[in-house]
Amino acid sequence: MPGVCTLPEFTDVSEDGLLLAGYLELTTHLPSPLCSDPQMNKGLTACLIGAAFFGALGSSFLYGYNLSVVNAPANYIKAFYNKTWQERYGEPIGAGTVTLLWSLTVSIFAIGGLVGALTVPFLIKIFGRKGTLLLNNVNAAIAALLMALGETAASFEMLIIGRFVIGLDSGIALSALPMYLGEIAPRQVRGSIGQFNSIFICLGVFIGQVLGLPEIFHQETRWIWLFAFLAAPAVLQLCVLPFLPESPRFLLIERRDEARAEKAFQAFLGKQDVSLELEEVHAESRAQNTVAAVTVLDVFRNRNVRWQLITVIVTMASYQLCGLNAIWYYTNGIFEKAGFAKSLIPYITLSTGGIETLAAIISGLVIEKIGRKPLLIFGFSAMALFFGLLTIFLNFQDRYSWMPYLSFASILALIASFCSGPGGIPFILTGELFEQSYRSAAFMIAGTVNWLANFAVGLLFPFIQEALQDYAFVVFMVICVMASVYFFFLLPETKSKTFLEISQSFAKINKVSDAPDQELEDVLSAKARSRDEANGVAASVVEMESSF
Repeated sequence: MPGVCTLPEFTDVSEDGLLLAGYLELTTHLPSPLCSDPQMNKGLTACLIGAAFFGALGSSFLYGYNLSVVNAPANYIKAFYNKTWQERYGEPIGAGTVTLLWSLTVSIFAIGGLVGALTVPFLIKIFGRKGTLLLNNVNAAIAALLMALGETAASFEMLIIGRFVIGLDSGIALSALPMYLGEIAPRQVRGSIGQFNSIFICLGVFIGQVLGLPEIFHQETRWIWLFAFLAAPAVLQLCVLPFLPESPRFLLIERRDEARAEKAFQAFLGKQDVSLELEEVHAESRAQNTVAAVTVLDVFRNRNVRWQLITVIVTMASYQLCGLNAIWYYTNGIFEKAGFAKSLIPYITLSTGGIETLAAIISGLVIEKIGRKPLLIFGFSAMALFFGLLTIFLNFQDRYSWMPYLSFASILALIASFCSGPGGIPFILTGELFEQSYRSAAFMIAGTVNWLANFAVGLLFPFIQEALQDYAFVVFMVICVMASVYFFFLLPETKSKTFLEISQSFAKINKVSDAPDQELEDVLSAKARSRDEANGVAASVVEMESSF
């Protein structure tokens, strides 16, 4: 019944945890204006789009925003560190100390992300996919308060801790959100819905650049509002997401709540008869060895998912090691050599964020037509090409006055290539390559690889740059070529396939039986046959088809 909360069984969970879990379970019963009268339109409904939009707004948007937001107020933050140090100890802060504090402020974001990724399996087991996203807004609110009030409290520690907490928020979001989107979307639009994650990351980067302009918050008296803004997307998500359904696959397979799963399917699919979808998920549940979430160690041990695991590790490592983050080290210098005034560079930099967002949107529109595999291969191959061109242009930049403009064009092309596929598809693939019981452990592994690689690039690139100078990007060119070769030979296409079909496509390379699950086939066939017979259709002509 709406408004009635039925708590699932838990073990070794505190009473407070049970109460919070009960609240988050209750939110899935609330009526939603977006889902009250859904209409089917090629797999997209207002409820589905609303869940993707507001889910990403309070999650991946904040991750992207925090990638760029610290750049604009960097000098003001360092001045704040110096002022606070002098007030405490009566002497100016040393150059080495301020560099250390600034480096810690930037890098601790990745450490928080790693910790967040490691907590995801525990959180989603208790609170579910949507519940974890809602709970994660607490981290965003805490981070906003710590960083916005740090200057008032004369505490640079608050700013550093706030960066860690928002990193924690991002680590949770980049696992829980793709998992939620992948499970609520019909397979015909699963890629497009999954790209909301990438689009909002890019949009967050762009908004961070816009708010960092001198006319807005890039001022000595306003820079703290850049961090106070973190609370706004979180509040918007808290206002809408509670009225949208939980993942129906999670409800049915892990919560065994068929009534709520049916309502969720109806809302997301925009139709009343979802019996075939329910039967398909039931059959998948029975086909798995266990409905309980497996551990990370189980994933590494199970040969049935060996190449899925290798593919996810390669994909997430390539996502970070492809060198896009390192591009920002060169951007301002290239703009200055091109003759742009320093006062204009923040506005020119907006073009990078705009290109990112536009490329991600286009990728989301074409992914279901082109497929995941071609977009990944194209994206990494194009990046390798433009890294090579950028290396050439940088070496001749001092000889020709027009060469910096070619370097700038190469940077824009690199960004567009990244966002065309490599920038979003890794998160989609992580959810698609694993069945329900393996998914949370797989996302924890993917998140760990993602954040460790992120930290490694930030730590190692300055040394690579110092050693190789303008040839530093050759390293990333090689990585992009290797990624393209791997995907060309070893990644099967997952477009419009069910999760079981995707698992079966890895059966040969895993050297396990590739026979389709007979129980699933029998269930779907019987269901489709009974429906056709009821409509007077010959039982011999049966087409099994479900949205998931």
